[in-house]
Amino acid sequence: MAWLYLIIAGLFEVGFTTCLVKAKEHTGVTQAYWLAGFLISMFLSMYLLYKATLTLPMGTAYAVWTGIGAAGTVIVGLILFREPVHFWRLFFLCLLICSIIGIKFVTKA
Repeated sequence: MAWLYLIIAGLFEVGFTTCLVKAKEHTGVTQAYWLAGFLISMFLSMYLLYKATLTLPMGTAYAVWTGIGAAGTVIVGLILFREPVHFWRLFFLCLLICSIIGIKFVTKA
């Protein structure tokens, strides 16, 4: 169950970074909604990270959480925000994803 908490926490990290970018693009009420989404996503991400660390080692949980958040944010940036795509960016993104999977397989919990 801890791994599921951790994966969902990483996805909420992607959510709060995405909301932060979208809030920057808007003003008024729309910006307030994006900021509310940011705060809710950040709270849920931190809470689920906490729940995961009740079982998983902190170093493992934090590395996987930030890795999911970083990789997910890059993917969202490529797809939604049309950030530049080039070989080395995709290469290192794949390395990051492989590292996250590797950490999961070598952790006993």
